[in-house]
Amino acid sequence: MAGWNSLEKAELQRLAEDAQKRYNEWKSKKLSLDMTRGKPCPEQLDLANRMLTCLKKDDYKSENGTDCRNYGGLDGIPEARALFAEYLGVGADDIIIGGNSSLNIMYNTVSAAMMRGVPGGKGPWSQEKVKFLCPSPGYDRHFSVCEYFGIEMVIVEMGPKGLDIDKVAELVGSDPAVKGIWCVPKYSNPTGHTYTDDMVDRLASMPAAAGDFRIFCDNAYSAHQLGRKPDQLKNIFEACKAAGNPDRIYLFGSTSKISFAGAGLSFMAASKANLDAYKASLAMQTIGPDKLNMLRHVRFFKDLAGIEKHMKKQAKIIKPKFDAVVEILKKNLDGKGIATWSNPKGGYFISFDVLDGCAQEVVKLAAEAGVKLTKAGATFPYGKDPNDRNIRIAPTLPSLEEIRQATELLSVCVEVVSARKLLG
Repeated sequence: MAGWNSLEKAELQRLAEDAQKRYNEWKSKKLSLDMTRGKPCPEQLDLANRMLTCLKKDDYKSENGTDCRNYGGLDGIPEARALFAEYLGVGADDIIIGGNSSLNIMYNTVSAAMMRGVPGGKGPWSQEKVKFLCPSPGYDRHFSVCEYFGIEMVIVEMGPKGLDIDKVAELVGSDPAVKGIWCVPKYSNPTGHTYTDDMVDRLASMPAAAGDFRIFCDNAYSAHQLGRKPDQLKNIFEACKAAGNPDRIYLFGSTSKISFAGAGLSFMAASKANLDAYKASLAMQTIGPDKLNMLRHVRFFKDLAGIEKHMKKQAKIIKPKFDAVVEILKKNLDGKGIATWSNPKGGYFISFDVLDGCAQEVVKLAAEAGVKLTKAGATFPYGKDPNDRNIRIAPTLPSLEEIRQATELLSVCVEVVSARKLLG
């Protein structure tokens, strides 16, 4: 079939009527599916259930003799630092282990910069005009942190080849108000792109008009492979050191989508100067983290090979869901010129683009038929997609059958809205 934008009006009208009929049929089924967020499904969480009982009666001491039931230890226990330092590709002295939310560490890092500045800076960011570069489509919670602190967000396109690194270099090098950039460098949320070696090297070495420019690097999906040939990401932490900019990067991660989403561990790697500044702030907030949870994670996974083995089990559960989404979208929409989508090798999302000006209406129709999707615009700063075309698909939580139903309905919604758009 030729692309819909080349069809005669009568043919488009026929397609519109047919799509509307099928949509009404789906609506009559009264579905109730929630695909708004990238949550692990119960089967994924069950894989870590042994963590709940892996500590024996007297097993509460760290390898250095610390009683994990007691106060203290802002950095985290040494065996947890060693394990997740290897996971991130940094040294054990370069990392701090936190609670269940890496977003909490990111927020605190931005908050401290706003109130007190960062090492090497001139003072609190709140006393200057501050801008962050926001690769988009991107992660809405990163953008929410900026919005909360009144930081101006500048969109940098995540196009077909990923991050527009030339635009990043131009903005970082010319505007002293650009203090930071958000990055999800491996299997980016939601596009699935992995940064190339050139992108990593240029981020690490590019001249910055702001001497206290920082990369807020959320490596959330480092181990979240879906295929046998995973993407390879160059070590951005080491690249910054090699470029003579060791203070430039904050590297975040967590086990939120590895162990338990609500009871995992978070971590941040940074230079000694950055970590010392962060811990000075942290010491005012807590007397110590949950070290027993750190001990549980180390006892359960044991080593990096244990994490990788665990994630292969997760991939067996969720890969069929990703495959089903791509299969159904291809069957229903391929060649029609009304939608495109990513086919990621890892991560948690599929990025779905419809005709300009149609995303909000597609999401609205899907919701009215019982399938809740991430709000259109959520993948852009301030919740506003300038082209109103991107929709984030989160396939992990629903069952495989529910995913199939939701994607079939989504396809019909796209056809209905696209036909209306093309008919003018």
